[in-house]
Amino acid sequence: MRRGRTLIFVILMILILGVVGFLAFNQISKQQAPQSVQPATVEVYIAKQPIPQGASITDDVLGVMSLPPENVMDAMFKVDENSALVGMIAKILIEQGTPIMASMVGDASSAVPITGPEWATSIPPGMTAMSIPASRLSLAAFSIIKGAHVNLTGCFQFVDIDPAFQTILPNGTAPLQAPGFLPDTLAALTLGVGSAGGPQGRAEFDPSFQQPYYLTPNSTDAMQRPRMVCQMLLQDVVVMEVGDFKKSEVAVANPAPVAATPDPASPQPEGQQPLPENPFNIITLIVTPQDSITLTYLMYADAQITMTLRNPSDQARQATEAATLQFLLSQYNIPVPAKLPYSMNINFVAPGFLQVTTPPDVP
Repeated sequence: MRRGRTLIFVILMILILGVVGFLAFNQISKQQAPQSVQPATVEVYIAKQPIPQGASITDDVLGVMSLPPENVMDAMFKVDENSALVGMIAKILIEQGTPIMASMVGDASSAVPITGPEWATSIPPGMTAMSIPASRLSLAAFSIIKGAHVNLTGCFQFVDIDPAFQTILPNGTAPLQAPGFLPDTLAALTLGVGSAGGPQGRAEFDPSFQQPYYLTPNSTDAMQRPRMVCQMLLQDVVVMEVGDFKKSEVAVANPAPVAATPDPASPQPEGQQPLPENPFNIITLIVTPQDSITLTYLMYADAQITMTLRNPSDQARQATEAATLQFLLSQYNIPVPAKLPYSMNINFVAPGFLQVTTPPDVP
């Protein structure tokens, strides 16, 4: 009996020792196993400095950036592809810090030749740059600078014209003699043009005298008064440059000889003033080709164009209503004054009061 108990105790001890040994072996194996390997990064080439269009890719302009493998595209150049990248030509302007893609570079035969200024590469595809006249007023007191976002408003003056003559009404008149008869011919009219003619008017009837009369425009204001209308034309237009582009950049893009600029310190001929180096009487906008045609028409039609500054983060488009005299009267509740038998004395004007002058443009 005692021998059986001893045997059972020995078997239990062997089982316990086996379990403890198995657990200890697993723990030691886990500790000796290599740590999990962190995801490796891939080093790709970036532009260490701005690389202009047409420039050659050298080791001096290349930098290295580490990216996770899932963020690396096949078009990127890796560090082990140095020989495939060095010696290539930049097709476009590559900004600093930009990963270099295969589409950005090419060999000398496939590279785009530089036939224009370097800043032309900043124009988005499908857009174009156009310059229009500017002034202190149209530039919002010079608050509009390079890179600003603006809205453009145009004002037009409309007049009535004769469809056949294409001239502004009213037409001029000339004395017309009574019809006469010549032998063996039809009736003929003799038209005489002289100083007796005047602007074309209309026939009116005077109820007091019961007599008709011919009404003509005032001789001092015979031409009709234009009817003005203003409306917003373009919204969220990006300004490429205010004033002239830098002369150094122009000289690089156009190496043709340019006349020497007169020294401001040297005496100028009488009546001739030195031109400012960078006058702010012109502005260059980035617009669509259709908008450039519209602005060209307005510019040659002598329309008044004004720009307003807007927040560059504001992408909204506002539906505006054209401003006319009728719109102002109804929108702002402006009454038309009645014709009274008395008036204010407006002959006297205090110095500096109600005197609006247009300041000259300054550089």
